[in-house]
Amino acid sequence: MIEQKNICVLGAGLLGGSIALATRENHRTTLWSRRDETIEQARALGLQASVKMADAVENAELLVLCVPVGSMAHLLEQAIAAGLPRTCLLTDVGSVKRQPHTSLRPIVQRTGMDFIGSHPMAGGEKGGIEQSRADLFRNAACLLTNDENATLDKQQCLECFWSDLGCKTSWTDAESHDALVARISHFPHVLAAVGSMVSLRDTTLAAFGGGGLRDTTRVASGSPSMWAEILCENREHVIAVLGEAIGEMAIMRELLANSDQQAVQEWLAEAKTRRDVMNP
Repeated sequence: MIEQKNICVLGAGLLGGSIALATRENHRTTLWSRRDETIEQARALGLQASVKMADAVENAELLVLCVPVGSMAHLLEQAIAAGLPRTCLLTDVGSVKRQPHTSLRPIVQRTGMDFIGSHPMAGGEKGGIEQSRADLFRNAACLLTNDENATLDKQQCLECFWSDLGCKTSWTDAESHDALVARISHFPHVLAAVGSMVSLRDTTLAAFGGGGLRDTTRVASGSPSMWAEILCENREHVIAVLGEAIGEMAIMRELLANSDQQAVQEWLAEAKTRRDVMNP
């Protein structure tokens, strides 16, 4: 297994910037963005960064796509045209996996390059390179998808890359990944947004909100454009989970309508048991 020393990160947001920060000591990492302002911010952090695609992809052994899923294929074509080596291993950080595999598959098949999907479960409601930090991936789960059947040595290389950043890696396929994250990531974001819509229907009430309201609605502060894309890309799985949520809300409404305090307590106890499985 050969470790990739030359890394190209396309996209200088929170995840791209954090990857660059986390790898700069042991790798030659070049960060690319189309915006001069973002490149200046990256260089202020001590990162090697460029708006020139040719400079970013030169001698790259690992390319990480840190851009919206819908723009990955076009950007990869640009990178190849700018001289990206055909031996470079490709990955991404997208929140869905069926779409990247589908859109990048023709390019991978045409060029003979290897693509393995990655989804590090790390980030925050605030984006941008100014929020980047080298320890962002520490103890984060990272789901990997090898639907394009990359060789074992490439799988091991990518797994080691994420492990070195502090991630706990797991392998799955794109379809199973999207079903999983609909439940544990995408639905909670919708739930936070619903909490904001209902609890803060009158925004002047925010002055009286405590930690519970802040905690349950925190991720609703995330980028609306980014989350709209994620939810629409994974809509069939999200819709299925929303159906379950509506069912649970209907149960609670009925219990309260019947003033069944014992049943309400049992329902809440079951919810507590499930929540307490998670680490603090």
